[in-house]
Amino acid sequence: MGDLDGDGQYEIILKWDPSNSKDNSQKGYTGNVYLDAYKMNGTRLWRIDLGRNIRAGAHYTQFMVYDLDGDGKAEIACKTADGSRDGFGTVIGNPNADYRNSSGYILSGPEYLTVFQGLTGKALYTTNYEPARGNVSDWGDSYGNRVDRFLACIAYLDGEHPSLVMCRGYYTRTVLTAYDWDGLRLIKRWTFDSNSWGNSGYAGQGNHNLSVADIDGDGMDEIVYGACTIDHNGKGLYTTGLQHGDAMHLGDLNPNHPGLEIWSSFESTKTNGGVGAAMRDAKTGRILFQYNASRDVGRACSADLTASYPGEEVWASGSPLYSSTGQITGTAPSQVNFAIWWDGDELRELLDGTTITKYGGTTLLRADGCESNNGTKATPCLQADLFGDWREEVVLRTSDSRYLNIYTTTDLTTRRIHTLMHDPVYRMGIAWQNVAYNQPPHTSFFIGHGMSEPPIPAIRLTSASTH
Repeated sequence: MGDLDGDGQYEIILKWDPSNSKDNSQKGYTGNVYLDAYKMNGTRLWRIDLGRNIRAGAHYTQFMVYDLDGDGKAEIACKTADGSRDGFGTVIGNPNADYRNSSGYILSGPEYLTVFQGLTGKALYTTNYEPARGNVSDWGDSYGNRVDRFLACIAYLDGEHPSLVMCRGYYTRTVLTAYDWDGLRLIKRWTFDSNSWGNSGYAGQGNHNLSVADIDGDGMDEIVYGACTIDHNGKGLYTTGLQHGDAMHLGDLNPNHPGLEIWSSFESTKTNGGVGAAMRDAKTGRILFQYNASRDVGRACSADLTASYPGEEVWASGSPLYSSTGQITGTAPSQVNFAIWWDGDELRELLDGTTITKYGGTTLLRADGCESNNGTKATPCLQADLFGDWREEVVLRTSDSRYLNIYTTTDLTTRRIHTLMHDPVYRMGIAWQNVAYNQPPHTSFFIGHGMSEPPIPAIRLTSASTH
């Protein structure tokens, strides 16, 4: 979501995957990927067709929506290729090119990065995509699985202006490239490459997702890339050696511990010392406590579910329920996907598939006629504080994919908080939420039982911001 026309109201930007989209590990041809923009009244503003040279699947198209130049209107940025068409139907590159091989992978041909105008979908600027493909086998295999594992985010790398960060690889080689958009062109800020001298410890430490926050208190954002963290200046801040994982939560999960914390799960338990999930100090990467396992732990979640223990409860697939300090407090919920602020108290509820439940079993919403996305991950199209007051909305597709339904709470609350979109960690979380495997957003401050009064957001309006 983003304000595309500067009227002070968000628009929805929707990625359509075809019915034959593929995981990178699966061969086969896919249909085209489309990006649509809709106003909240359902009016479609434009459609971008990424064309046959962009493969469809959760790991290919990571589209960023954000006001990158401070003019009060959001841009859209994503990877494009020969044959992509902007909102006016204008073709990028060669309209007749077809780089698909016999297995459906696209391992040759130019790769582009395009910035589109949010209001019209017009392609404003196209450059070569970095991180570049290079040799396919440099990324961990030669058939096309790991070379096209993409991530992306928005980060305030100088503490003042948003930068676009496009990423490639996490199983083996990891590369991140940061750009600034000045309204006319993309200016490369830096590139981090695990193949560069001194960075070998960062190889293989990436997740299927990432997070952004100022974790060291210097006023500038870092990029938590799973089991490692890249500093605002494009240098490695630290790497943990915990290797690849599927799910990660970053926020003030334990308000009694200084700074922010990370709770995440890991696939590589046979080579990372048996760490299935871990609570880490975000600033240093130090493990505060861990859940041991000898298998792939594919899910993890964090939310303040009960007033019985301070801070958020955390759990992972197959684990018990832990307090924020690592105390086992009972049996974990069967839901290990999303958590959402929904009703009137400060505790967080469980969002799983198309159902929102209170910890303990009370159903608060059953979105009949809707479907979730991404198979067993059962994720919504979007979860965000779209309308203000700090409770979150959830966007779900109807079962026939003809409509988007936006659900909002009807519960009153006595808790007054600035809209969550004014919190930088939460706002960056909305920008990266739809990257690869969706993860729920968190805030830079603790929301839950016994919470302190939240900080007043340090927001400054640009000269173009009138709403």
